[in-house]
Amino acid sequence: MPKIIKVAAVQAAPVCFNLEKSLEKLSRLTAEAAGNGADLVAFPEGFLSAYPWRYAFDATIGAREPRGRKWYAKYYNSSISISSPEFVTLCGIAEKNKVTLSVGVIEKDGATLYCTAVLIDRDGKLLSTHRKLIPTAAERLVWGRGAGDGLKVVDTELGKVGGLICWENYMPAARMALYQQGIEIYIAPNADDLPYWTASMQHIAKEGRCFVINVNQFCKVSDFPEDYPPFTPEHHDRQPDGSPWVPDAILNHGGSCIVGPLGTLIAEPVWDKEEIVYAELNRDDLVESRMDFDAMGSYSRPDIFTLTVDTKSSVNVKLQ
Repeated sequence: MPKIIKVAAVQAAPVCFNLEKSLEKLSRLTAEAAGNGADLVAFPEGFLSAYPWRYAFDATIGAREPRGRKWYAKYYNSSISISSPEFVTLCGIAEKNKVTLSVGVIEKDGATLYCTAVLIDRDGKLLSTHRKLIPTAAERLVWGRGAGDGLKVVDTELGKVGGLICWENYMPAARMALYQQGIEIYIAPNADDLPYWTASMQHIAKEGRCFVINVNQFCKVSDFPEDYPPFTPEHHDRQPDGSPWVPDAILNHGGSCIVGPLGTLIAEPVWDKEEIVYAELNRDDLVESRMDFDAMGSYSRPDIFTLTVDTKSSVNVKLQ
């Protein structure tokens, strides 16, 4: 296990609603990161192949519109199945570039979509899948809920790797489930560009005494199809200042950064541009940080506290 690990957080947007072109972009950016020496490359939430900004597919309480159903079908068709040829292509990108690859995907399983994070090793082997436990707000209309079997930390050649997606990181029990497994590299793909999100990432790093890779999209209107309903002239949705949407309007400002296990920033947040954020992680920092606080060691107090995680899969839950 190497003492120094180079990681890359890819702050970029996919070619939204286009799986083939999004895979091509992911391949190009992975090759760039690998060429710069990255051992682990992380992509944001929903990179394959869209976080559907500002659109609930024309659904309101008690009503669904035909246009929304058509766009949902487009969304479904641009998502990825774990058992598909496209997923084989994704695994091949990790293998070709000899990197551990973490990607936020919109996963289709039967008729249901999930917001999922997958981890693939440098040999192209799928190590883990984690489905978002509870989608946030209107996300619940389009994504199903994950199960406890995805709360997994994987013992890799780079260390113990896991993570949570976006606002799952606000769930104390979910974080503790990862701390209990000795997580060392915590990956947080997300779609939150508010300034205080960075503070949350720093808190998690310090609380868990782990490295945190915070990876978000930098996304503009032009990353979506021209006829995507929220940004067409006739749609009621407008920019926060009331003006119509224009191609260069920013939907997500980014803020990707990398944090050390004492909560200090190893790589500062990057805003308002597409960029690959790099950092070198020194494994000695993990040991040093746990000298005075260890969430699952000196501070765990198992005589007082216990956390039980139901690790049954969603399939088993449905059958009960």
